[in-house]
Amino acid sequence: MSGILYVVGTPIGNLGDFSPRAVETLEQVDFIAAEDTRVTLKLMNHFGIKKPMVSYYEHNKRERGEVICERIESGESCAIVTDAGMPCISDPGELLVSQCAERGITIAVVPGPTAMASALAISGLPTGRFTFEGFLSVTKKSRFDHLESLKNERRTMIFYEAPHKLGNTLTDMYNYFGDRRISIVRELTKIHEEVIRTNLKDAAEKYGDGGLKGEIVLIVEGKTEAEQAEYTIEQAVQIARQYSKEGASASEAAKQAAKETGFKKNEIYRLLLEK
Repeated sequence: MSGILYVVGTPIGNLGDFSPRAVETLEQVDFIAAEDTRVTLKLMNHFGIKKPMVSYYEHNKRERGEVICERIESGESCAIVTDAGMPCISDPGELLVSQCAERGITIAVVPGPTAMASALAISGLPTGRFTFEGFLSVTKKSRFDHLESLKNERRTMIFYEAPHKLGNTLTDMYNYFGDRRISIVRELTKIHEEVIRTNLKDAAEKYGDGGLKGEIVLIVEGKTEAEQAEYTIEQAVQIARQYSKEGASASEAAKQAAKETGFKKNEIYRLLLEK
């Protein structure tokens, strides 16, 4: 009989956030798949848990995932954990869950702290609708393409970032998004937890030198109605016309212009054909 894969959330800083159910799960499984076994060993030692571990991280995830699946299919149960937070969210564990799902292996979740949701909750920015964008690429083209695709995003945006890349990221965001509100949330649940509520222009100027340390989550305001109102319908049609010149069909050109300006696609399309 096949075993079970347990996706177990771990503390993002404060060990007091590790749930009794999570402790019980790690005690009961046959083995643990850990992003960094040294980090997980400290957690296990704190709670007196003794279980065999296998390393599972970005550079061995596919091959190691196959081995883990085979062990589970043979009847063993496995818990996957990451160094901090929920595994499989902007994390290599995403692939393991996919591999298990494809093979019909039972997957159970043991919820735990999540940096993105925790940061959003205390950001002071709208929480009703949001989009999680993870880490921006270090490759310039991919990075800029990602930011370009979000210029007209109306939902609150959540990003993870490393402190040594924060300065460039804030500058790039200001260049693409303009001067929107941002909350810089760092060191969640730790001694130096801090929320900096400011705007992108000031953030880029003040924190562009890499002075902020620790684990960082960026909560960025989506495009507001005031920003959308910057365009006239004539400008929207002109934008669509430019897309047409670049080879887009009238329908696609109108769709892209609608995304940029906030006007309805059908309205732009009609005027584009008339002119």
